[in-house]
Amino acid sequence: MLVGPTVSVVIPVRDDAEHLRRCLDALTAQTRRADEIVVVDNGSRDGSADVARAAGARVVPCAEPGIPAAAATGYDAARSDLILRLDADSIPEPTWIASTVTAFGEEDVDAVTAGAVFHDGPAWGRVLLAVAFLTVYTAFAAPALGHAPLWGSNLAFRRSAWLAVRDQVHRDPELHDDLDLAYHLGERHRIRVGSSRLMRVSWRTVRPGRFAKSFSRGMGTVFAHWPEDIPPARWARLARARLTRTDRPVPHAAIRGSR
Repeated sequence: MLVGPTVSVVIPVRDDAEHLRRCLDALTAQTRRADEIVVVDNGSRDGSADVARAAGARVVPCAEPGIPAAAATGYDAARSDLILRLDADSIPEPTWIASTVTAFGEEDVDAVTAGAVFHDGPAWGRVLLAVAFLTVYTAFAAPALGHAPLWGSNLAFRRSAWLAVRDQVHRDPELHDDLDLAYHLGERHRIRVGSSRLMRVSWRTVRPGRFAKSFSRGMGTVFAHWPEDIPPARWARLARARLTRTDRPVPHAAIRGSR
């Protein structure tokens, strides 16, 4: 019998059956198995849902287009203490779930995120390009947030933390769901950065056309939180909160009223 928090793994998918099959195979090989795997079918026209069911996953449909809506639907459907999120093209190492659960051993840790290396693409760039991509992402996102960003391909958080912010997150398909979630979780929840060596993802993220689209959505996500979260205002708010409460920042509502 498993001891410790229960674990739900959430995977949004749309028309990505072959990648999903490899991801689910890797989850089956975990040293600490998930209590449930929730695959959110975001209108797939291929066999993604069938692949998920064949692997024993619970398939939850989401008719609203886009990763933000699909991811949120999966988080709402998750039943466990911890929600672990990856993408259909992610391949976790066998100790990914066990290591992630261990990272929540500290009571004040509410979210854990980490990077990855690529499992496909040119062999010479599988580590180099992944490091470069994540360095650029962090350099862009961290100053805007005032703390570490989240990355949806390797992400976990307490279900209680999700319930605290679920009504604030955006579900716009043109925004980045993980960056948006970081804005809201970062207000009053502690984020911890883990090891990148436990996850591999597809290099399609950094292909020129897709990277440009990703960057555009990143900028859109930042602007969606202005003017309340213009960096100097957000930094000052978080700094004041840390001075008044040593554990974690107070929420927006306690400082300037609800949104």
